[in-house]
Amino acid sequence: MQPRTQSIDTIYKYIVAVLGGGLLLYFGKSLFVPMFMGLLIAMVMFPVCVRLERKGISKSIAITISLSVVVLLFLALIWLLFWQLSLFRQDLPFIADKLSAKLPELQRWLTDNWGLSYQIQQEWIDKLSGDIKNSAGAYIAGSFSATVSTLFSLFIIPIYAALFLYHRRVFVQFVKNIAGAARHAHIDKILSETTHTYFNYIKGMVMVYIIVGVLNSVGLLAFGIKHAILFGMLTAIMTIVPYVGIIISAMLPISVAFLTKDSLWYPLAVIGVFSFVQYLEANVIFPKVVGAQLNVSTWATLVAIIAGGIVWGVAGMVLFIPFVAILKIITDHLEEGKSINILLTRKD
Repeated sequence: MQPRTQSIDTIYKYIVAVLGGGLLLYFGKSLFVPMFMGLLIAMVMFPVCVRLERKGISKSIAITISLSVVVLLFLALIWLLFWQLSLFRQDLPFIADKLSAKLPELQRWLTDNWGLSYQIQQEWIDKLSGDIKNSAGAYIAGSFSATVSTLFSLFIIPIYAALFLYHRRVFVQFVKNIAGAARHAHIDKILSETTHTYFNYIKGMVMVYIIVGVLNSVGLLAFGIKHAILFGMLTAIMTIVPYVGIIISAMLPISVAFLTKDSLWYPLAVIGVFSFVQYLEANVIFPKVVGAQLNVSTWATLVAIIAGGIVWGVAGMVLFIPFVAILKIITDHLEEGKSINILLTRKD
């Protein structure tokens, strides 16, 4: 009975650790999200910093150059999106007119196919308008709060990344002290493999997003969809949020195609473009460009996405996948983690 009691105690400890860690992450979101974003950026830029330092550049200058590249790429992406959004704003009156013209046709279709009278539809519209007006103040306040929080995160994330890079030996020593002297050799291997794997993964993912964005834009341009570059790149970027991102971001170009074109074939064509590109991304582009860098099972990836969404929202859906990949690397090297490793490792 003693082995069984030990097994139950081990399971109990795992459950307590998961629940305690989950509560800590949930209530510490404002601290942990920008900090871990900074940590992941530091992991990606670490090989670049080391290469620059080996060429005789001081640590501070190497960190500044590395993070400047990240910031410039981010600013270039923001500029591209804002430029395309400014062009999109010019067409908003035209799109609004087309929507007004199609609204009676939609109402007739709802009446003929669903038996919804014009009176019921108008009551719904009036109720929706009232709800929007009543919640406008709260929405504006929430938007302002979210904007301030986002700006603060954009400011603090590079600082966290710089501090992780500059004091990296201190953090490594901290981890080694926690792990114990017996695991020092394992820690060095885990940190080296994690940094190398994640650097190659992020580099490959950037290439995937660029390729997918270009293919999306070319496909939309071929069908004459306005603002194809905006929609193509936005949809590619939104694939950062797995499964959900592509669906949400595709709704806007599909709606624009429906409102600006006279045939139903155009929105169907937009769906076809995105579906085809996503098929290429999943079966050709991603395996060729990125490969099996993370080697995490589909089950673990899905659990990470759902758990991340529950704990940290969209940021969690993005961050929890590399967390699981890091956990998988750790359990590769530690005997006591072999049971968890079975669930995390992808089986071909």
